[in-house]
Amino acid sequence: MRAVGLFKHGGPEVLKVIDLPEVHAGPGEVRIRVHAATVNPTDIMARNGARTEQQKVDPPPYVPGMEVAGIVDEVGEGVMTGVQAGDAVLAMIVSKGSYGAYREQINVNASNVVKAPKGASHAEAATLPMNGLTARLSIDLLDLKTGQTIAVTGAAGAYGGYVIQLAKADGLTVVADASEADEALVKSFGADIVVRRGPDVAARIREHFPDGVDGLADGAVQKEQVIPAVKDGGAFTSVRGFEGEPVRDIRFSRTFVRNYDGEFEKLDKLRQQVEDGILTLRVAATYQPEDAPDAHRRLEAGGTRGRLVIEF
Repeated sequence: MRAVGLFKHGGPEVLKVIDLPEVHAGPGEVRIRVHAATVNPTDIMARNGARTEQQKVDPPPYVPGMEVAGIVDEVGEGVMTGVQAGDAVLAMIVSKGSYGAYREQINVNASNVVKAPKGASHAEAATLPMNGLTARLSIDLLDLKTGQTIAVTGAAGAYGGYVIQLAKADGLTVVADASEADEALVKSFGADIVVRRGPDVAARIREHFPDGVDGLADGAVQKEQVIPAVKDGGAFTSVRGFEGEPVRDIRFSRTFVRNYDGEFEKLDKLRQQVEDGILTLRVAATYQPEDAPDAHRRLEAGGTRGRLVIEF
């Protein structure tokens, strides 16, 4: 089967179309004929050597990718989730080494697989599992109550957009950052207040909430720059492993989506929220496997709104 992988770390040019052996579903697994796999920042790290230690579990070629959508074409023994051969599905892939999403076939534990939202294309469906679960985990870690305030940085991105929409569904007041060009987009997600993005975003947030917000989801990875936006005793979570030094009784947490690996009910609820119109699936562009280097270059250039998707 075709896949996109790398034998050595480096720039986008190291990504090649390769051939891997066919796989078959084992007990508790389903095999997905992959039609779409998203390109995420974590894939850049898998390609450029930032995750060398984790990848050593396998010999090369290393295959990036954490989100897929496609058709179930084989079901292993003992699968109890109701997924059947022929179903259009999506799944989060906790990638390591050669086990990544950029491939035509993949075996996945059934607890990581749910049916795709009705009416969604494979490319659209692939944008939900990892990004949606990451957003859900961030909000859960902040542990806010209905009526409290949440700030979101990187609000125009895939993660930021999902955080806004999920937070609104949870009854939170949302303040989000955006460039002038992205302001209308971020408002369309449901943000109550939009402030201009940049290094002074914390001060801009404080103009609206003088005591600070109850919680902040730092999708832009601004780290210490945005901690001042959080009130004393508030909560702060980051998506890139940053954990701030104790200050003003703020609760710091790190959003690692692997903590929601196998959370079937949470993933299926996200699917339902798409069908209910709460969550918006966004595809920025699609690429053929041989053009995967171009997708990585575009993502690294910044400014992508929605996800880039490799179609098989």
